[in-house]
Amino acid sequence: MRSRAKPKSRVDRARPVRAGGAIARVVKNPLSDIDDDVEDRARGGVQSIGRAFAILEEVARNRDGIGLADLSKKVGLHNSTTFHLVKTMVSLGYIRQLKDSKRYRIGRPLFALAASALDEMEMVSMAMPVLDDLSRATGESSHFATRMSDAVVVMARTPGPGAFQLTDRVGVVRPAYCTALGKVILAALRPDQLDRYLERVELKSLTSKTITNAQRLRRELQEIRRSGIAIDDGEFDTEMRCAAMPVHDFSGQVVGAIGISGPVWRLSIQALQTKARDLLEAAKSLSEAFGASKAPTR
Repeated sequence: MRSRAKPKSRVDRARPVRAGGAIARVVKNPLSDIDDDVEDRARGGVQSIGRAFAILEEVARNRDGIGLADLSKKVGLHNSTTFHLVKTMVSLGYIRQLKDSKRYRIGRPLFALAASALDEMEMVSMAMPVLDDLSRATGESSHFATRMSDAVVVMARTPGPGAFQLTDRVGVVRPAYCTALGKVILAALRPDQLDRYLERVELKSLTSKTITNAQRLRRELQEIRRSGIAIDDGEFDTEMRCAAMPVHDFSGQVVGAIGISGPVWRLSIQALQTKARDLLEAAKSLSEAFGASKAPTR
């Protein structure tokens, strides 16, 4: 009978042991993975927000709308990336897509945000330093006005350094059709808005130079759109002559008018044309303060 061999006893190799105790295993802290993940997501979130604002700004610059391909090219993103970001903003209402052309335009909620940020007090605070500079440059009274129903209201004004300055107070309301500030506002109306205005408002004669004929006023407004400047040649007050230019906001819309005025004996038509450059610079400066993109100098 064959005897069963005894199994060889397994001899464990001795593991090296450092003096002073067992070897400590280095274990990666799981919280570091979480922190890295959070940081990565934060970076991605900031990048997405930056891209979204770049898209909003580009859409706002294109008043007739912009297609997906052109928009992607302008902001330097792939079409798919742009599409997903725009899709989100469309769902929120900040961008809208025109049904016929499929172009994108700014949505109404963004206008509401801008309007709440650019309230009347903020507009006045931004306008005052610009008006101060304009008065110093031209030597005449300077004004900033906005539309109020069918009229215009002077929101801010600064007197010029010269004598015989216009004494209109802040808050005074003037007719739109016979003032330079008002004609700037009217020139910015859509055709249907202008039609309704002319149906509502009686063009009363305030001086011998007041425009009381609707067709003549339409021609004057068309010239203002072309030239970018409106002149009141004694139409509201026979002793005063005024010039005004439009002020735009971030969307390119006309939100007000900035102008200068002075006595007719000092502020001739030729003098107005000379000071028009200073007025243009003031209009550009205030428009940029209101968020409008920089435009080339005329």
